[in-house]
Amino acid sequence: MKNNLITRIIIGSFLVLLLVAATIPSNRFFEIAKNIEIYASLYKTVNEVYVDEVNPSHLMNTAVKSMLSKLDPYTVYISEDKIEDFRTQSTGQYGGIGASTIRLEGRVYISNVVPEGPAATAGIEVGDEVIYASGVPVLNKSNEELNQLVRGQAKTTIILGIRKNGEDTTINVGVLRDKITIKNVPYYGIIRDNVGYVKFTQFTKNGGKNIDKAVKELKKQGATSLIIDLRSNPGGLLHEAVNICNLFLPKGKLIVETKGKRPENSAEFKTLNQPVDLNIPLAILINNSSASASEIVAGTLQDYDRAVIIGQKSFGKGLVQNVRPLTYNAQLKVTIAKYYTPSGRCIQALDYTHRNENGSIGKVADSLKTAYKTENGRIVYDGGGIDPDVVQVEETFSPLVIKLIQKGYIYKYANKFKLKYSSIAAPAQFNISNEQFNDFLDWVSQYDLTYKTKLEKQIDRIEALSESSKFTSPLFAATLNELKSEIKSPIRKQLQQESNIIKEILEAEIALRYYDDEGGIETTLADDEEIDKAVEVLTDTQQYKALLSGI
Repeated sequence: MKNNLITRIIIGSFLVLLLVAATIPSNRFFEIAKNIEIYASLYKTVNEVYVDEVNPSHLMNTAVKSMLSKLDPYTVYISEDKIEDFRTQSTGQYGGIGASTIRLEGRVYISNVVPEGPAATAGIEVGDEVIYASGVPVLNKSNEELNQLVRGQAKTTIILGIRKNGEDTTINVGVLRDKITIKNVPYYGIIRDNVGYVKFTQFTKNGGKNIDKAVKELKKQGATSLIIDLRSNPGGLLHEAVNICNLFLPKGKLIVETKGKRPENSAEFKTLNQPVDLNIPLAILINNSSASASEIVAGTLQDYDRAVIIGQKSFGKGLVQNVRPLTYNAQLKVTIAKYYTPSGRCIQALDYTHRNENGSIGKVADSLKTAYKTENGRIVYDGGGIDPDVVQVEETFSPLVIKLIQKGYIYKYANKFKLKYSSIAAPAQFNISNEQFNDFLDWVSQYDLTYKTKLEKQIDRIEALSESSKFTSPLFAATLNELKSEIKSPIRKQLQQESNIIKEILEAEIALRYYDDEGGIETTLADDEEIDKAVEVLTDTQQYKALLSGI
């Protein structure tokens, strides 16, 4: 049976070679044919004579992954059993229950629920714990294992063992699976000063239509300027980026050009429809995790001086992928071209073709970057993502705050808060009081939240170094101990020093339990410095025009 499978793989490989032979130079065709024959022979021999039993599929997957690792991280093999996960990423749709989970010490808790989705209809809420799925305990299950248990065909039922927030008993909950669509516009609204805000999370199906709807609704509500938030948006469908740009640019404008090795992979994409608004002041928010289609939107609107870009330099993914079918229902997502914005710049930051001698990948050197000009004559550069017109320092969390999140203290306290308070203020007005924050400090003190500052860690290193080198000076030891006692700060005091950021995170997590995703997002807007800057620029006509003028 194994030999038959191997023979079919070999025959399939040569059939593929025959199909592409016409487009490959003869010397390269010979090299490809020779190496496939060598690999097929090696693969067959190992499976036949190796001393222990081997798994042919695992061996093949390892070989394929190793081969593709020499290219770029976006060229990937998608086996038949991974197709559904891939479709979810590209379409935003999957067959499931409409709930996300978080793992804390191996236990599985509900972290998000799709409003009016199957889980919500069945009464499952954020804060509930999942004990088992289809009779299988989920303790210490991986994301992949849990997805295999929970996801399935629409209109089929799964029985979940649920422990409700604050309760000790487990109940059986039947959930009717359905087709779930992940919202790519989870929130839009008027912030202040008639500035409209749209949060856009991924370029999946109908992304352009959803932003079109949001923009038109905001204008009806009185929006005189707009913020489109593309922060941490990884990209997605190219045509949705074109559709979004089309909302603010005239019909017939070049949005992006792709250039590949094969002629059919090189193309120009232009706006096809009449715009929604050519004049409304526009700000685009980006950060280091804004990639691909996000960079096309930001770069194109920057090239036409149609929007002010605010935030941090984007990721720098200027590579185009296409999905090609393979035998046995597998697929290959393969890089076929590079993106170029209307000014002619490629935004790809990493050069995967010319690797360093050790195999590492270098960024395009500043000396090799080329200057281009926007429509108004502003200088922009290729080779490293989109540079914002207004640079903002990205807010970072301290190690202590990160530990609070990773250990689940924020999540668990929000569950406790929900049990205590039946309602809270509207998201835009909701704030944690000092009394409630002190309650959080009292509650978290019951846990072993040990934490050392950077300075304390440095002192520990000095002490360890002195011990390893057998340096025994009484004066040095006394000085070191005195220094340690001086800098040691009680954990409660450290938390109080971080109170502003901890409150912001708590407020968003708590609002999620009362107002779903929309409430969680809206709660964060008032404390967002980048949004504050965008509002400032958009409401100051002189500043807005100066940033786009090229003068």
